[in-house]
Amino acid sequence: MTFRRLSQGTSLARFGCSLRDTASVVLCARRNISHSFLAKTSAAVERWAARAQKIKDGQLKSAWDILQERGFIKDVAGHQKVIGELIRVKRIGTYVGVDPTADSMHIGHLVPLMALFWMWYYGHPAIILLGGSTARIGDPSGRSDNRPIMTNADISRCITKMHFQMSKLWFNADAMRRRFNVEDDWGAKHHLLNNNMWQQSLTMYDFNKRISRHVRIGPMLSRDWVKERLTNGSGMSFGEFMYPLLQGWDFWHLYNKLGVQMQIGGSDQFGNIITGIEALKIIRESEPAPDFKMAGGWLNEPCGFTTPLLTDANGNKFSKSGDASNVVWLDEFQTTPYNLYGYFVRQPDDQVERLLKLLTFIPLDEIQTIMKQHEADPTLRVAQHRLAFEVVCLSHGVERATREEKQHKLLKGEKLEDQEGDGKWTLDSVHPVTPNNAPQSDIELPYSVMDLAPGKILYAAGLAASASDGHRLTSNQGAYVAAAPGQERGLVPGNLSWTPMKMWFPGETKKYLIDDQLLILRKGKHNVRIVRLVSDEDWRASGKHYPGEAYTGIVRRLKEQIIQEAEARGETLSAKELAALLRSKVNLTVPNNEDIVMPRSPPRHKKPHWDG
Repeated sequence: MTFRRLSQGTSLARFGCSLRDTASVVLCARRNISHSFLAKTSAAVERWAARAQKIKDGQLKSAWDILQERGFIKDVAGHQKVIGELIRVKRIGTYVGVDPTADSMHIGHLVPLMALFWMWYYGHPAIILLGGSTARIGDPSGRSDNRPIMTNADISRCITKMHFQMSKLWFNADAMRRRFNVEDDWGAKHHLLNNNMWQQSLTMYDFNKRISRHVRIGPMLSRDWVKERLTNGSGMSFGEFMYPLLQGWDFWHLYNKLGVQMQIGGSDQFGNIITGIEALKIIRESEPAPDFKMAGGWLNEPCGFTTPLLTDANGNKFSKSGDASNVVWLDEFQTTPYNLYGYFVRQPDDQVERLLKLLTFIPLDEIQTIMKQHEADPTLRVAQHRLAFEVVCLSHGVERATREEKQHKLLKGEKLEDQEGDGKWTLDSVHPVTPNNAPQSDIELPYSVMDLAPGKILYAAGLAASASDGHRLTSNQGAYVAAAPGQERGLVPGNLSWTPMKMWFPGETKKYLIDDQLLILRKGKHNVRIVRLVSDEDWRASGKHYPGEAYTGIVRRLKEQIIQEAEARGETLSAKELAALLRSKVNLTVPNNEDIVMPRSPPRHKKPHWDG
């Protein structure tokens, strides 16, 4: 059976898997589905049917049971009993959407993501959807004013950083699945997608035909957040009014292409989820071609729920756009893992059990044991330390969590010295770059680096050990620039795509700049640099240097240091004295290559010339 036949209303749920990989869409359109794929899907069907029967007989719990027991479910769009039965009998896909309106997620995002991970652990396909397109409008829910308009450079930076942050969460969630002995299920795929992949090609004609002409304005105006904005706020733009419909189009696309039937969101997303479900049903029913019309019935009904709000010690909601001092970020360069660990260690006793259920994968019976140990001697803060350890494990990996636990437990908050294997990254490290030890991505460079060869730009950005190493990377196409794939132009706003860097002429890299100020580079899978360009005057005033920068070599810097020291002593050195002092320095090496030692004295047939 070919993919063309599958696309005409036949879901992969028939084969035991309701989620299709986006990449396989292209591949399967060109070739038949293999026998091995059919064998795997057949086994997945049998495994799911056996599991559903065990849940019915009371031998196992479903994902819905787990979510209810741990307190994840707040408001439900749909009937809870119907949703519970749907989850039992069908491997439905689930998704959580996050708009990249900031350059990092915060701990408030973890609650809906944890619900998504639990669905994935229990065999359901799971998707994190990055709102590269909807972020340009901004979710109006819970806001009394319009969001600031983001530039192309800002949104590209936020998309890049949050994309790799979400990849890191999937990486660690997968590691924790193995740590807690959760069985791997071939049918439970997980994905990280960007809604700009389909919204950038969505025409106004199709949007009006499939959804706008069928939506009544009255019910949308009755939403609480809409009435609040219109009566007490600064009004609402047409784009913000359309935001729930665009989110509904996302739900429809995931439902139609990947079998996603459930959306999970924060407590302020219930109105958007309701509107999204209604929009999905409208689009489904407005399909004019009978062969492409999807079946209805309770087994194909979309649903969703919201998770409880995670607040700070003062009861305030965590928000990307709120007071920065109120936000505990998941980016280790904004909130260090040490401070993240400390934040959860300081949680009050009456909140820790609830947080253990929401933010960790610890089984409920083990949580009860932890709480008994905690109640025996609350001063030890056993429960808080376990909570902090698990959150840092998910956010930054088990090695970093172990290190922060030692810092807090053994040294009472005093910093430890850097130890071998602490996850620090260096160019000459023998350990591969992973999501948990990747270096800081944000750097600044002067605009003049755009006139350098591609290999030297990679060296300046810290992605190559030397200029020659950078040239090797470009000649082998081992480094990438964020750009439209296969085209000599910059990144499409809202997208994150890559094209290999090549040995093009110096200065040609400028065509990949975003808003003439941002360049995004990558080497390997996780090693990324988001380069913000500053004027050469500002760069010189900062006193910074980048690898390979002209006139900043070791000889020139040493010469300037010797002259400054002499002036401080009130001395004036002659050229001969300066040359002698330079020659007396031990282990003077060629810049960027410690294996090449400078001559101890200049050649006899040439006059010494030490101008740097």
